[in-house]
Amino acid sequence: MSSLTEKDRPIVQLLLNTGTCPRCILRFCCVGSQMLYRQPHKDLMEDLQAFLRSSQEEGDPAFVDVADPPCKRMRLGAREEGADDLTHNGAVPQPPSAQEGSAAVESSPGKVCNVCLGVLQEFCQADFVKKVCQKVNSADYQFTSFVFSVSLPPQLSVREHAAWLGVKQQMRNLGFPLAKDDIVQLKEAYKWIIHPQLSEELGVPADGKSLFEVSVVFAHPETEEECHFLATACPDCFKPAKNKQSVFTRMAVIKALEKIKEEDFLKHFPCPPSSPKNLCDALEIQCTNGAVFVAGRYNKYSRNLPQTPWIIDGERKLESSVEELISEHLMAEFKADSFNFSSSGREDVDVRTLGNGRPFAMELVNPHRIHFTAEEMKRLQQAINDSSDKIQVRDLQLVTREAIGRMKEGEEEKTKTYSALIWTDKAIQREDIAFLDEIKELKLEQKTPLRVLHRRPLAVRPRLIHTMKSEYIDEHHFRLHLKTQAGTYIKEFVHGDFGRTKPNIGSLLNSTADILELDVESVDVDWPPTLAD
Repeated sequence: MSSLTEKDRPIVQLLLNTGTCPRCILRFCCVGSQMLYRQPHKDLMEDLQAFLRSSQEEGDPAFVDVADPPCKRMRLGAREEGADDLTHNGAVPQPPSAQEGSAAVESSPGKVCNVCLGVLQEFCQADFVKKVCQKVNSADYQFTSFVFSVSLPPQLSVREHAAWLGVKQQMRNLGFPLAKDDIVQLKEAYKWIIHPQLSEELGVPADGKSLFEVSVVFAHPETEEECHFLATACPDCFKPAKNKQSVFTRMAVIKALEKIKEEDFLKHFPCPPSSPKNLCDALEIQCTNGAVFVAGRYNKYSRNLPQTPWIIDGERKLESSVEELISEHLMAEFKADSFNFSSSGREDVDVRTLGNGRPFAMELVNPHRIHFTAEEMKRLQQAINDSSDKIQVRDLQLVTREAIGRMKEGEEEKTKTYSALIWTDKAIQREDIAFLDEIKELKLEQKTPLRVLHRRPLAVRPRLIHTMKSEYIDEHHFRLHLKTQAGTYIKEFVHGDFGRTKPNIGSLLNSTADILELDVESVDVDWPPTLAD
């Protein structure tokens, strides 16, 4: 085995003798050759056996037994008889002779590795890879590459730490330092082995930047309590979290292992770790696709349709919404699990949105279908428009997550144009409202309206009415066209909201005024790009 050197022989001996699998031994020998890990388990065992036999034949001086000094605990207490007691109290087992090493190799293949708990054994085999791929194919996703992720039980970190302490002590005795960071990570080694097999079976490359993720969650119930002693030794590392079922997360365990002293660790955990009876369980094999983002502009023609579902105290007030009329079709076509809707502002339930419409975006979570041609998007848009006379959608297109930020950029600096039908209690003539046309850049102070105070913080917001143009109808009605700063409350500008918006149309006309109808005529956000019909 050309990747192993003379200084690796004691590590190979020690780990084989304590029930460690060949691939974990390569990891502890800091072997970085991916191809070597992909060799069959049996071949690796035979290579390690030959490697150990060669040391005996050559009479390698580095292979001579070296007596380990007893650990601190053993100096303080009476040394007990028996190999099991010795290792459990923290002393590192001695490497066997070459013959013993050979015997260990021959007896190991059926054992579950005492470090990886079988992850680098059974779960690297073709049968498991086919099981994963069957799950992927049955889920019916569209993807052109994949990223593979693994969730390992936290006690694996404890076992790896125990094995490393043993190896470190052995190498220190021989004058070879070994840093924990030099060891090849279990996840990395597993991916070296599994990536080519998955790629061949699925017919697409593995790509760390892929949005399609295949994940495997491993568990090992037999040893799940092995990390519990760390909570007593390092209580600060284990804090309950609302979204975590257990405080013993992998990161919390790693943090505790970095903090605990070696002698304290060895008081609670055997070094080397004992061999388990059972393999890990592959609890879950999951597939998820990264979100897809669709944008467009919508017109709302109904005065009885909210933008989002209108539910108060669990009771639905109206049967549908803009969000639902659009999402129903997108969810079905993209085969997504859920969605998140956003838009450039919002209109009240009784306000229409006319003109070029209001920009919106929809995040489709975990879509099974992700590839759509421009013609297919056009047909999808038409299906939405044919389904209801309350809304219409235009410029429907796929966009990136980053592009959505443009919809929200400088939102309050944007302008919006409105048309309001206004009633006054005093009779008016055309000349009574003509002065409104001359007012430019009217500054308002708007205290949070009473009607939205339950969901918006109380604040006084400065707003601008850029221009107004009046259209006389009769003695008590006129239409007012306004161009305003985005975020201006138009209804409150008309009736004053009991003096919470100053000035207002009522105060300007020295009359009581109210708004009967309001339309949004334009939202001046240059996004998403206009598409040709």
